[in-house]
Amino acid sequence: MTEAAYDTDNIFAKILRGEIPSHRVYEDEAVIAFMDVMPQGPGHTLVVPKVPSRNLLDADPSIFGPLFTVVQRIAQAVKKAFSADGVTVMQFNEPASGQTVYHLHVHVIPRFNGVPLKPHTGEMEKSEVLAENAGKIRAALTTN
Repeated sequence: MTEAAYDTDNIFAKILRGEIPSHRVYEDEAVIAFMDVMPQGPGHTLVVPKVPSRNLLDADPSIFGPLFTVVQRIAQAVKKAFSADGVTVMQFNEPASGQTVYHLHVHVIPRFNGVPLKPHTGEMEKSEVLAENAGKIRAALTTN
């Protein structure tokens, strides 16, 4: 089975080009991190490489170092910003895994003892809540 081609009109590509707004918490030459608009918990952040690839399976391995360096920084920051008990890091590849946006991305979600993740239902969080949460993470990044 041949993998599908990268779609340059996926939502993360549009965010990278500035065509769709996002609540960014971090950006460097290789990676951006921004709030998930349908969070599974407070502080749910997405870390996205700027180089196009559908997912981990077709990505150039040279992007993994910069990507996961930022994933670690974001994980540390969300844990601190939300006084979380732990952090879930997830990454999906192809439809059978649950991937719905076909640009490589990593979910970073602060976790709290006894509190389950909310389903990824398609219900969007209020922009002001995302902005407030993004501010908390940016503040935690500057003090790490």
